[in-house]
Amino acid sequence: MTRISTLSILCIRLALWLVGAGSLIAPTLQAQSAGTPGSWSTKAPLPIKLSEVGVAAANDKIYVLGGIAPGRVYQPVNLEYDPATDRWRERAPLPRALNHAGATGLNGKIYVVGAFTAAGHSAPLDAVFEYDPATDTWRALAPLKSPRGSVGVTVLGGKIHAIGGRGPDKVTVGTHEVYDPASGTWSELAPLPKARDHLAVVAAGDRIHAIGGRIDSFDQNVDLHDIYNPATNTWETGAPMPTARSAVARALYQNMIVVAGGECRNERTYIENEAYDLTAGRWSTLAPLPAGRHGFGAVTVGRALYFAAGSLECGGGGRLSDELLVFTLP
Repeated sequence: MTRISTLSILCIRLALWLVGAGSLIAPTLQAQSAGTPGSWSTKAPLPIKLSEVGVAAANDKIYVLGGIAPGRVYQPVNLEYDPATDRWRERAPLPRALNHAGATGLNGKIYVVGAFTAAGHSAPLDAVFEYDPATDTWRALAPLKSPRGSVGVTVLGGKIHAIGGRGPDKVTVGTHEVYDPASGTWSELAPLPKARDHLAVVAAGDRIHAIGGRIDSFDQNVDLHDIYNPATNTWETGAPMPTARSAVARALYQNMIVVAGGECRNERTYIENEAYDLTAGRWSTLAPLPAGRHGFGAVTVGRALYFAAGSLECGGGGRLSDELLVFTLP
């Protein structure tokens, strides 16, 4: 009887200690769920499960481009989603199958920049394609000066910037090129201070932010935050991202740069959702992803932030997703 009472007392004391200490069993989960703003919901799923996609928006519609599908390491798909109707439809496929493409929207059109055409971050492309949703047609533009996949792409001042990526022989580069639609030509600008790929690149105001990424594999993820000033063609150092990650989804949302997910920690994808406040110049934690993922993309349409596709596991082929997640703040 004494032994049972003693054991019970010990169990009660342990439970009380865990509560008082804030529970040491899962501090990360508690830190992410307690007091983190924002909410998640889902919309109509994609017609196909995909990862390593390009995602962009034009004319209030969302486009998911290329990627890896079950049993295939590259796809030519062009999927269009209309938030107004919550419906997907297939549009004219890409001129060629690819994955890890950079994508952005400009003046009502979609641009796909660079990519890989084989598994394992290999066979990079220098190709650049322009898609016109009005005519449902593609055309090839002037190529990059060198082939690159997993390149960060954004628009600033009506020009398309292609930053970082991985080139031939799987070498990570800091190359920074800009495309002028008026002249139809690419030119080189100041390279990244530290070469990396699978990074988040976002234009905000009159600057470009290059955040996170990896030096080689995801074992070499970085928290780097470099800010490009086009007036001086120079980079400066910004506040580092709280969680070093690569293969993230990113978007400009409510005067913040939101960076979600990524690959990979302790053989698990990231659920972290962190935001850089452009006014305050500091990072904060938002409500985490419902489940970790990487190789997906994000765009803002209206008052919502949409996240499409991705892989729930490390690597390119495991547990691909057809989810369309929606994140909102009050």
